Amino acid sequence: MSKEIVVSGIRSTGHLHLGNYFGAIQNYVMMQENYNCYFFVADYHSLTTHPDPKLLRPNVFRVLAENIASGLNPDKVTLYAQSDIPEIPELYLMLNMLAYKGELEKVPTFKDKVRQQPDNVNAGLLTYPVLMTADILIHKAVKVPVGKDQEQHLEMARNFAQRFNTRYGDFFPEPQVFRFNTDAVKIMSLDGNGKMSKSENANNTIYLSDDDDTIRKKIMKAKTDSGPTAPNAEMPGYIQNLFLLMQLTSTHEVYDHYRAAYNGCNIRYGDMKKQLAEDMAAFVRPIREHAAELQKDEESLGKILKAGAEKARASASATIAGARKLIGISYY
Repeated sequence: MSKEIVVSGIRSTGHLHLGNYFGAIQNYVMMQENYNCYFFVADYHSLTTHPDPKLLRPNVFRVLAENIASGLNPDKVTLYAQSDIPEIPELYLMLNMLAYKGELEKVPTFKDKVRQQPDNVNAGLLTYPVLMTADILIHKAVKVPVGKDQEQHLEMARNFAQRFNTRYGDFFPEPQVFRFNTDAVKIMSLDGNGKMSKSENANNTIYLSDDDDTIRKKIMKAKTDSGPTAPNAEMPGYIQNLFLLMQLTSTHEVYDHYRAAYNGCNIRYGDMKKQLAEDMAAFVRPIREHAAELQKDEESLGKILKAGAEKARASASATIAGARKLIGISYY
């Protein structure tokens, strides 16, 4: 019995952080045993923000190394760079004919990018959901591990697949959100303003490349307050986030101790943050060290990308051949 196909990718900009790990990579690692997984570094997507060409190559290798250091096995999953699969932009072009300006302009992430970079509102930003759809449909994926902020993009991917199937014939499956847990893990910034980011708010984001002292300093500066004024009081979001980080990286006993202290109105945030900082440093350290070792051998990382591209192109070529035939642009 063939395994179900899973596809997901991470942009080759900025540094991977705890939000990436717990929101995506952790799920990737669990999937690799039971699914046919295609995981890629989204270097085409990164071009919407015009990265320095000198940084693109090391960024791709770093993202690849951090994924492997986090537990992905190149022998069990297909790891590749998006730009190594020419069939992806071809399918992207086909799907753009089924996407409409009005719906793309309403996408919240597009509106956010327009606010963030008003002088660089390029067509790639507008059609990001279409390229994301091509990334998914090129392998006919049925499951896509995405965070809450990407769920609308996946809904649009289903719409584009439906439109293709309606116009040209049943061909693409409708991809579904896939998580091992019913709730998506969303790691907030340490100052309580939005989520952790690969490229923004660096002082309030824990990166997988951060050293121990940097992690300690960031955690100790995390936003807190004067503490609860009544037993079992509701936590503000920035306090909930600290407890979530502790739940993810500390022992059950440590988490339960500080949760009981909060509920009993005798929480000492300084002590809690010191404990969390040490547990967080211990959690990130092996990933950071393994990724650093991998990045020293670009030749080996290049071989992993080449092998992944060969497997990914075999799947993508079959999809494009079928799509061309249905559309009617197959002439010989």
